[in-house]
Amino acid sequence: MDFTILVGGAAGQGMDTFANILEKVLKRNGFHIFRHGDYMSRVRGGHNFLQVRFSDKPISTYRQKSDIIFALNEETVDLHENDLNENGIIILDEEISKEKNLIHLPLNKTAKGLGNVRVSSTIGLGFILKYFGLPKDEAIKIIKEEFNEKISEVNLRALDEGYDLTDTKYKLETKEDKSILINGNNAVALGAIAAGCKYYCGYPMTPSTGVLNYMSLKSEEMGIVIDQVEDEVAALNMALGASYAGVRAMTGSSGGGIALMAEAFSLAGIIETPVVVINVQRPGPATGLPTRTEQADLRFMIHLGHGEFPKMVISLRNGEDAFYQTARAFNLAEKYQIPVILLSDQELSESTVTYSPFDFEKISINRYISGEEAIVEGERYKRYKFTEDGVSPRIIPGKIENQVVLVDSDEHDEYGNITESAEVRTKMVDKRARKFESLKKEVQEPWLIGEEEPEHLIVAWGSLYGAVKEAVEALNLEGVSIGALVFGDIWPFPTEKLGKMYKNVKNLIAVEQNSTAQLDSLIREELLIKCNHKILKYDGRAFSGEEIYSRLKEEVL
Repeated sequence: MDFTILVGGAAGQGMDTFANILEKVLKRNGFHIFRHGDYMSRVRGGHNFLQVRFSDKPISTYRQKSDIIFALNEETVDLHENDLNENGIIILDEEISKEKNLIHLPLNKTAKGLGNVRVSSTIGLGFILKYFGLPKDEAIKIIKEEFNEKISEVNLRALDEGYDLTDTKYKLETKEDKSILINGNNAVALGAIAAGCKYYCGYPMTPSTGVLNYMSLKSEEMGIVIDQVEDEVAALNMALGASYAGVRAMTGSSGGGIALMAEAFSLAGIIETPVVVINVQRPGPATGLPTRTEQADLRFMIHLGHGEFPKMVISLRNGEDAFYQTARAFNLAEKYQIPVILLSDQELSESTVTYSPFDFEKISINRYISGEEAIVEGERYKRYKFTEDGVSPRIIPGKIENQVVLVDSDEHDEYGNITESAEVRTKMVDKRARKFESLKKEVQEPWLIGEEEPEHLIVAWGSLYGAVKEAVEALNLEGVSIGALVFGDIWPFPTEKLGKMYKNVKNLIAVEQNSTAQLDSLIREELLIKCNHKILKYDGRAFSGEEIYSRLKEEVL
């Protein structure tokens, strides 16, 4: 059982509210959910749509065809009627597309009769629940949870009206709800909270703002200081200040905002202060497509900041991965006293998906803070002490009497005092570089999908995991010998698994959402391996599993 419901219309017509209630109802009835959105960068007007896919089996991407299209305007019919499954239906108000043989419902007329034209979408919700043979119980509970008493009452009447407008076509079997429903941004924020993050700052920038919003929502309950700052230049500098003072700190933005942070990244490198930064990618350059998705910042993140200093880059593959990797990022940042960059994108950040509940017991908080043992009796504290692995003892300012923690953006000696000594400069560069050698031992190999010794091997990264997974599994069912490696850790780059597998493959295929195959170029650089096929997409829309499946069939197999 696998269905997709699409609701489309103009911004401001209540699609989000409809989809929010629908996905919660389906989730509470025990179904697996994947919600995908497509919206324009405007407050009113334009064409937007949301798809809620639900199944009795785990799902990891959206479907291109829909079983029900709930059209809030005529444009939705025109744009999506060809994307309807063979037995699918289009429901809409009786005043829209009158000349077409669709299921016209008295949505607006009934809503006006109820005294609130805004409840027309709730009438549609009632119709859909009855169509699939689902009870109203959970919808009633959710409406009461979401709205005040007055608004709930009219919406409940609207739900009843819609429920009476149709007969049941499918009698779906409900199950016990054992999942959580969360999007990528909220999963990142939850991972940061679990890791003990106590300071988050940022400037709102789509599609990263959801992290700031969720952290703010939980700030009082969890004792987190939140700053909405004046710009992204301030954001990273303030996060570094909080980290210097001794708390776990994080900031985030999208491409343009991350670009403004570039100088402060170098500051993090030279003062060796840990910080976690989330880049939720969107298409550039410049403003680009603010509400769309892309994977074009991989190279940018690896080389972010002037000068040479170690950093780590981790791409997030789904919401569950986002939770655990965000927590891991804080430990790595503090262990090696480096900036750790998390790479997400619009599709992952805003798609709502069901997962098994996250296990907070798996999260460990390792601060790597030194105490008085870092001080040699009779000596000043050496913040940048030369060590074998390049990691110097880190103490918190004000915690040890008569000891000062010096930091400066100029090159410095072991104490943190400014120097222009050629010898000290060379030793400091080498000291920082040694941390990267240790960091290489921390990298995690990519996730394997499909066959372990395939004839055809896909390489992908980040949020493409879900779409690649469904494409590979469909081809495996057809007897195609194919597998995929989907990378999470990007820098340092993990080479072991790919280095072993590629030797026996006929086709090495890069699947990426950028125009230059950036992962492919990194593989060539690190392993001297070149992909002989590239399946790329960079129109701002996310790959679906079906699209990857079709392009593999057309271009490779």
